[in-house]
Amino acid sequence: MSARLPLIRFFIPRVAATLLVAGCASETPAPVVDRSATYVQPDTQLSTSRTPAESASGTYQVVRGDTLYAIAFKHGLDYREVAAWNNIAPPYRIYVGQQLQLAGGPAVASPGAAPVRPAASSTPTPPSPPPTVAAAPSSAAAPPAIKSTAPSSSGMFEDVSSAEAPSEAAKPASAPPVSPKPADAAPAPPVVPVKPAPAETPPPAPPSRTTDTAASVAGVLWRWPGKGSLVGNFVAGDQTRQGIDIAGTSGDPVLAAADGEVVYSGNGLLGYGELIIVKHNATFLSAYGHNRKRLVQEGEHIKAGQQIAEMGSSASARDELHFEIRKNGKPVNPLDYLPAR
Repeated sequence: MSARLPLIRFFIPRVAATLLVAGCASETPAPVVDRSATYVQPDTQLSTSRTPAESASGTYQVVRGDTLYAIAFKHGLDYREVAAWNNIAPPYRIYVGQQLQLAGGPAVASPGAAPVRPAASSTPTPPSPPPTVAAAPSSAAAPPAIKSTAPSSSGMFEDVSSAEAPSEAAKPASAPPVSPKPADAAPAPPVVPVKPAPAETPPPAPPSRTTDTAASVAGVLWRWPGKGSLVGNFVAGDQTRQGIDIAGTSGDPVLAAADGEVVYSGNGLLGYGELIIVKHNATFLSAYGHNRKRLVQEGEHIKAGQQIAEMGSSASARDELHFEIRKNGKPVNPLDYLPAR
């Protein structure tokens, strides 16, 4: 029994210490770390579907079938401006996937220190002294005597009215008028009959726009692209009425409004259906939409009145031809250029 007492005394303190530590651990909860702040929710806007052509504001990504003329036409721009903004030289070739800038404008100046202007001095600048004025000569200094050349007479300051008037006898007699000697009469020149001047030929009259054939306006000989009646007018500023609509039936011929080159033939522009764009010169383009069938290809040179398509209803509720004229990329009223009917 006496041998076990030292062992008990050895283990009792250790057991008590262990129980004390366990008690303290049970009263204090373990720390919890919130790691939810480090989790980033995915941006739902990034997953929004967007067409590759409109991937960024102010830019356009070229897709198959695009031409520079069609891209500029779609955005209401001048194709020359789009080419200049993107350093594209004629013949204006573009490539699928190419990113085009659709806005120009002045370059934005890089931020920097503003120009230093001299600060206004707090000390007022003393006024400049008034200009020195030469002193007037003293009254004591008499002006030099001026020697008079008039004859000395006691009556030089007398009133003229008091002087005697010269008598009539003293006045010189007026000389009699001398009549001019008539000159020798010159012989009369012979009478030459004057021929009447030929009548001036009137200048040629400007081309008339009172027929349905053709009219030369702005350097282009325009003619109507279809024979149907007008069923839709141009409205400035209305994105849905940038041209005129000509009625007809499916298969009616669509004619070129003027000589030019086909710069687009396809269906890649929404709202136009089967579309043809013709370049007439550096200023004017014409467009023919809603066709049933396109009969010309890009790069072809066509003549005014040539059939280029068949009328249809692609992207339209009825058979009709949608016709536009663009001047420097901007839509204008075709009725201002076509001959009057």
